[in-house]
Amino acid sequence: MKSYEELVEEQGRRESSFLSNLGEAELRELPDFETGVGQRREEILFKIITEIEDTTNALNQVEQLSQRLKKYLERLKKIHRTLSE
Repeated sequence: MKSYEELVEEQGRRESSFLSNLGEAELRELPDFETGVGQRREEILFKIITEIEDTTNALNQVEQLSQRLKKYLERLKKIHRTLSE
């Protein structure tokens, strides 16, 4: 069984090896990547909000048209009743 000190040294070597293999270029690109992901998220959220608003407006227009058609239908029925008497 390895001692605590040996395990700490081994972990240190693994971390050092990983970071040296990762390279400085990749580390420098990471903030740009995170910024890009954040911007893309904001763009998607904006598109979703816009689509929600457009759909809500279209639904309101359909409801208004439905109400106008119902009123028109009632007028036609009244005219029909009047002329049928």
